[in-house]
Amino acid sequence: MKTRYVVDHGELLNNFAIEPQVYVDDRKQLGFNERSEKINGRLAMIGFVSLLALEVITGHGLIGWLSSL
Repeated sequence: MKTRYVVDHGELLNNFAIEPQVYVDDRKQLGFNERSEKINGRLAMIGFVSLLALEVITGHGLIGWLSSL
C-alpha cells in the first residue's frame, strides 16, 4: 500500500509535500453560470463605488450631475 506521507531527513513528517490534483474545466459556458455571475457582481460593485466617488467629488448625484451638463 502506498503511503501518502513524506518523511524528511530528520525523520520528521512533512504533510505539505503532496499537492492535490488540479481540475481544469475548459468547456465554454453560456448563460447563467457561476463565472458570469461573479463578473456581473464585480462590475456592479465597481459601478456603485464609481457613482459614490462621483457624488463625493462633484457634490451632486448622477442625475444632478447629468442635468448640469
